[in-house]
Formats: sequence, structure tokens, C-alpha cells
Amino acid sequence: MVQNVAPVMAELEPEDFYLLSGLEQGMRFSRWVAQGKIAEFSRLDGEEMTYRLDRCEKRELIERKTIQYTGFRLTFEGYDALALRTFSERETIEGVGAPLGVGKESDVYEARSYKPLALKFHREGYTNFREVNRERKYTADNDHISWFYTARKAAEREHEALRAVYPEVSVPQPVGQSRHAVVMEKLDGVELSKAKLDPEQAVSVLDLILDEMAEAYRQGYVHADMSEYNVFVATDGVTVFDWPQAVPTDHENAEAFLDRDCANIVSYFQRKYPNEMPEIDTERVAETLRDGSFDGIRLLA
Repeated sequence: MVQNVAPVMAELEPEDFYLLSGLEQGMRFSRWVAQGKIAEFSRLDGEEMTYRLDRCEKRELIERKTIQYTGFRLTFEGYDALALRTFSERETIEGVGAPLGVGKESDVYEARSYKPLALKFHREGYTNFREVNRERKYTADNDHISWFYTARKAAEREHEALRAVYPEVSVPQPVGQSRHAVVMEKLDGVELSKAKLDPEQAVSVLDLILDEMAEAYRQGYVHADMSEYNVFVATDGVTVFDWPQAVPTDHENAEAFLDRDCANIVSYFQRKYPNEMPEIDTERVAETLRDGSFDGIRLLA
């Protein structure tokens, strides 16, 4: 993915990006862009277009198919290159560093910039397109959905949610978004699933997380995917990250998502710290988050 793209960015010329952008436009209408249509989208034709197709295919930024007709499409590396180009032109980042986390639906890298940043590339739809297309509502009204559209919508949703709740909620500060990529503040701390909390810390950390969820609700959003895998714990508090599935509080399923978020995070603490956690009615917890009366988990036991 990005590890393969960053080294070739310096080799790419403006005309290469015309080609990549043209394929991006063409893929709005078809998963494969017929070679005869590429000139229309890229403003390249003749030998120039053939030369650019060969250059980009050699660098694995595009791929070709020859069954029925000759067509081309972006690879995720090609889409990465377009996003990196935009961030470079905006002077958002200067380069890409080491990976911070590589998962099924996103890859996160260090970003070299004026301060420590993280560069997150959404991958939704690339390997499990049918499942994502069925489950993610933001793709439901489109007859033709490409994987890069699905990933871009996830990035847009995450960036929008971060901008809406920051800084009142402890989330990574959003810096910029292009296509399927989001630049944000680099987090310090340890993922909750890997954190080793002292028994007396467990209730306090759970309270901090629920406080952030309550504030997010006041700011108009429900995370909708809360778990021990998207909370960082540090000496100065907690940070909630990974917001692509967030929904506004006026969403038809917002209350159900909040109930599920509360059940997920409370049940994690009850499983991992059974002796420290009181018996808790998670629906009551969610109710207090909604009405603003949450004041600690022990008071709800």
C-alpha cells in the first residue's frame, strides 16, 4: 500500500496525475474505464496517454484488463498517490513515516509535518466490498459503488465527526482530509485492550470513557462503534478514536447505537475487571448519557 507508493512519488510527473485523476473520474461510472474513454477524462491522448498508462501500470498505480475490452482502473496505491499529492500541494504533510497500525479497514502511518501527525487511509470496500456495500448506509442509494467511493465516504464521515466534536471531546485533532485519507493528531498512550490498569484505576478509566461519550452526545454525535480497540489510555486521560461509523444524534438509530456502545464498553470492563466492577444496567447508563445526568458508574450500581 503506502509503503509502495511513497518511494515513487518523486518520480511521478504532472501528466501521471492527469491520468490517475482521469481514471478516478471514470470510475464514478464504471469499475473499469475503457481505454477509449480515458482521453475524455484525463485530457491525454495518443502516444502521451499510452506512455502514461505504461508508466503508471509499471509502478502498480493502475491495473489493466483485456477481457471483452481493454480497460483500466486505479489500484489503492494509485488512489493513495492522489491523496498524497493533494496533501503535499496543501502543505499538510511533508512525507510518510513508519506504520502505526495496519488493519482490515484502515492503515495508519506517521506523517512528517510541523508537529507529530497521523495519516489514516481508509480501506473499506477493497477486500470485502459486498459486505461493506450492504452494511454501510452511505452507499445504499448508489447503483454503481466502487471501493474507492466507499473508502472516501468513510474518511469524509470520520473527518466530519472529528471536526464536530473536537475539542470538547477528547479525540484526535483533525487536520485535513482528501479522498480516502484523513490527517489527524498523532495519539500518545496505549490502546485500552492492551492497557494494564491497576484495579483501582479501572472504574476511573471507565468513567472517563463514559464522560467522553456523554460529551460527544451533547455535541451531536454517537460513536456507534465503541470498543476496547478504539480508546487510548494515557497518564492525562483517554482519547476516543476511529469515528467513520459515527452518526448524528438525530439519526433514526442513534439511541440504539448509543445503547450498544454502552453495553460494549461496560461489558469489556466487567469481563476484564470482574472484582472491581459493580453490576450495571447499561440501558440506564445510556439514558444518563443522553439526558446529561451521568456522574460516575458507581452511582448507577
